[in-house]
Amino acid sequence: MTPATVSAETDHGDQTIAPVHSTGRGASRVLAMSTIDFTAMFAVWLMFGILGIEIQKELLLSDVELAWITALAVLNGSMWRLPAGMITDRLGGRRVTIVMLAATAVPAYLVSTAHSYGVLLVLAFLVGFAGNLFSVGVAWNAAWFGRERQGFALGLFGAGNVGASLTKFIGPPLIAGTAGMTFAFGVQGGWRLVPVLYAVLLVSLAAITWLVVPRHDRRAGAGRPVRAMLAPLRHLRVWRFSLYYVAVFGAYVALSAWLPKYYVDNFGVDLWTAALLTAVFIFPASLLRPVGGWISDRIGARKVMYATFALMLATSGVLMMPNGHVVVVHPDGTESQHLAYAIDIFWFTACVFLLGCAMGVGKAAVYKHIPEYFPDNVGSVGGLVGMLGGLGGFILPPLFAYTKAWTGFPSSTFLVIFVLTAVCAVWMHLTIVAMLHRSAPELADRFDNQDAESRSLQEVGA
Repeated sequence: MTPATVSAETDHGDQTIAPVHSTGRGASRVLAMSTIDFTAMFAVWLMFGILGIEIQKELLLSDVELAWITALAVLNGSMWRLPAGMITDRLGGRRVTIVMLAATAVPAYLVSTAHSYGVLLVLAFLVGFAGNLFSVGVAWNAAWFGRERQGFALGLFGAGNVGASLTKFIGPPLIAGTAGMTFAFGVQGGWRLVPVLYAVLLVSLAAITWLVVPRHDRRAGAGRPVRAMLAPLRHLRVWRFSLYYVAVFGAYVALSAWLPKYYVDNFGVDLWTAALLTAVFIFPASLLRPVGGWISDRIGARKVMYATFALMLATSGVLMMPNGHVVVVHPDGTESQHLAYAIDIFWFTACVFLLGCAMGVGKAAVYKHIPEYFPDNVGSVGGLVGMLGGLGGFILPPLFAYTKAWTGFPSSTFLVIFVLTAVCAVWMHLTIVAMLHRSAPELADRFDNQDAESRSLQEVGA
């Protein structure tokens, strides 16, 4: 390998040299199969968002009990992303992906046989392991694609997030159409049929992946000690990237689960309509990820992150404002209302759509940074970033609930997102300003000197 570029950004004055990785034969097959596999696993990971409605009715669960089923799945789909990425760097993505697909199929099938809340909690936790395939795919694709195409490749792979809407589309009609039916091998219809079909799908994909992708895999971390693979995690920028990912991915996961209830409670629509409107958020937040990677390849990930945070702040800033008006108290004690403000379902959905666009592009931009700064540790760094981003999807829903209880406004959900995004944007900007000051301190002295500024203006005839 030969050095390609030296990173300009630094948190501790260090520099990271990013080597060139040529795109090898078979890379397109790796990208295609890993994306399909991830889409299916993401659908399995978040399937309880729809199945939970019927499960709640059958097992007579409270809202809190139902929430824990989804929460445990999200938790287990996040907490193993760091080791999964490291193992992929050592063993190769082909092996790890096939094993994960086959292993997840077992608890997915067993969900259809659960008849008690305790068993369902355990199985939901095990099924949630599917979410860890993300860091596997990131490390796998980064090893196969050169620097000039990594942004697009990782963005296209990450578009598998669209699997979050898969169950929302196929679940309701399938559940309604097969309720009360019994199929081969005693498989029951209704909500119990969905996890069985997913189990069959995962086993099939494991076999297809084994046949299609190159058997001679690329392993970026083969033979490297664990300590060396974990060494980059001491850099502050890794944790900064992780916080960015909490904003663009953790908030995406949280809103994907939260929005159906938000629509039902605040706009009075039925669940099917709420699911479709939620898809208006999910699709751009997933499918625009390749676009974000492509743009990042051409203009740089940092510029894309600036645009991402700006749009997120603008949309969440509007969405967090509660409906209301200004009350003017006149000298005679009478009151009058002015500047009435309310956002209807159309404008709410439009703003949520734009928020999803920003998140979709931003998710790719975050991961564009990783192979550039840590080309030999994509598995460990990408795993940590993905893990913390996923944990954000576990933590944010309770924060939504607590802020709603504290303020009394449902729109406070978006206050949480606004504050989180603002922290990310400020941290990024301060880091870049500090980097520029360290790189060219004479510029700051020149701009702070009024006489020097006057001379500069005279030189250009201003």
